Amino acid sequence: MSSYRIHGATGEWEVVIGLEVHAQITTQAKLFSGSATAFGAEPNTQVSLVDAAMPGMLPVLNGECIRQAVRTGIAINAQINAWSRFDRKNYFYADLPQGYQISQLYHPLVGEGYLDIEADEKAGIPVAKRIGVERIHVEQDAGKLMHDQHPTMSYVDLNRSGVALMEIVSRPDMTSPAEAGAYLSKLRTILRYVGSCDGNMDQGSMRADVNVSVRRPGEPLGTRTETKNVNSVRFVMAAIEHEANRQVDVLEAGGKIVQETRLFDPDTGTTRSMRSKEDAHDYRYFPDPDLLPLVLEAAFIEECRQSLPELPDAKRARYEQALGLSAYNAAVLTADVETARWFERLVALTASKQGKAEADVAKQAANWLTSELFGALNKLGKGLLDSPIGPEAAAELLALVGNATISGSIAKQVLEKMLETGDGAGEIVEREGLKQTTDTGAIEAAADAVLAANADKVEQYKGGKEALFGFFVGQTMKALQGKGNPQLVNQVLKAKLG
Repeated sequence: MSSYRIHGATGEWEVVIGLEVHAQITTQAKLFSGSATAFGAEPNTQVSLVDAAMPGMLPVLNGECIRQAVRTGIAINAQINAWSRFDRKNYFYADLPQGYQISQLYHPLVGEGYLDIEADEKAGIPVAKRIGVERIHVEQDAGKLMHDQHPTMSYVDLNRSGVALMEIVSRPDMTSPAEAGAYLSKLRTILRYVGSCDGNMDQGSMRADVNVSVRRPGEPLGTRTETKNVNSVRFVMAAIEHEANRQVDVLEAGGKIVQETRLFDPDTGTTRSMRSKEDAHDYRYFPDPDLLPLVLEAAFIEECRQSLPELPDAKRARYEQALGLSAYNAAVLTADVETARWFERLVALTASKQGKAEADVAKQAANWLTSELFGALNKLGKGLLDSPIGPEAAAELLALVGNATISGSIAKQVLEKMLETGDGAGEIVEREGLKQTTDTGAIEAAADAVLAANADKVEQYKGGKEALFGFFVGQTMKALQGKGNPQLVNQVLKAKLG
C-alpha cells in the first residue's frame, strides 16, 4: 500500500486512481478503411467514403490492428479472448459522421492482465506494486473539432476519423500521482517495445483519461471524476494532484463530489468542469450488424506471442545478470526501446573491435553511455537519437581506451571534439597527438622530476603518509600532459618510492 496521503483540515484522505489509456495502433491504414494515418497531414486529406460515413459504405476490418492489439495484450500478461465482438456506441457529435462509434463494450478482444511498477523511494513509490488491467478493447477514433480557426464557425477535420485505437483500462489500483506516472511510463515503454503504438503523447497518439476519487482510509470508494485526454505523464500526475486536493477541499467544506467529466489546463495546473455525468448517457449499445464476431485461431495467437521482442523487464534482468550491469544502469538503458537498441549495437561493435566477449565490455560501454555521452548530449540539449555520433563512432572511441591507446581522461577530450567536428576518434587522436605515453623512459624522467621537486612530500610519504601517492600520480600525469599510461605511471612511482 502506498504511504501517499492528503492531510486535510479534518484528517487524512486516501486517493484512488484508475487510468483509461487511448493508444493509437501503429498501422498504415485505419481500422475499417484503407485511408492513411500519417500525422500532420493537411485537414481532410486522409478520409475515405467509409470514414465520412457516405451511404452504403461498409467497414472492412484491418487485420493488422487486431494483430497489434493481441500482441499488446500478451505483453501485459492478459487473457486473449478467442471470441470477441464489435458494438455500436450511438451518440451524435459534429466530429462523428456515422452518428456512432464502433467499439467493444460487452466482449473485448483482450481481458484481464497486469503490469508491475518498480519501487522508487525518490519518486515516492516505497514498494513495488502490481497494477491490474481490466481490458483492452479496439475501437475507432472520432474526428477533430477546431474552434479557433474562425470567429463564428468551428471546423471539422476527419483525418483521425476511423483511426484504430486500443483503449487500455486499468483497475483502480493506483493510490498516488507517482504510481500513476510510473504505470503510464511503463505502459508506454511496453507499447514502444512491442511496436503497437509509437507512444508520442505530444502528437495525440497516446492519451489518458484520469479517474480520481478520495476517501477516508478503509472506507468505501468515493465518487469519481474523469479528467479527459491528458497528454503527458507529467500532466497526468499534476491533474491527479490538483483534482484529489480539490475533492478533499469540497468534502471538508461540507459539499459533495459530482460525478462529471473534467479537463486539465496545463498552463494553470488545474482541472475544470466540462460536463456532468450525474445521469449516465444511454449510448444504446448493440452489436454492429455490418461486422461478424471476431474469432481468433490458436495458431494466430501463438504467432503473435512468438513475434514479441524481449520485453523491458526481461531485458533489464538480463543486463544485470548476464552483462553484470548495475541496477541503475540496467533501468536507464531499458527505459526506452531505442536506447536499448543503441546500447546493444554499441556493445556488439565494441566487443568486435576489441576481440572480447560482449559481457567483458558491457560495463565499460554502459558506464560511458550513461555518464559521458548522456552528460555531453544533455549540455547540447540533444537526445540519444539526435546524437551527432552513432554506435560505430562510439565503439571506435571505447576501443582506443580498451587497448590503452588513450586514457580515460583523454577520451573525454576526444568525445568533446567528436561532438564538435563529427570526426572519428582515431582521426582526432592522430591529428592532435593524444596517444598515451607508454615509453617507460619518458615516464621515469617525468616521475624523477616530480619527486625531486617535492622532496618534502617524499619524506612525508616514506614516514607513513601514504595518501600522498595520489598526489605524485597526479603531478606525473600532469607533466605528461595527461598522456601517460596510468598503470605504468603507478608502477614506476611505486618502484621509485620503495
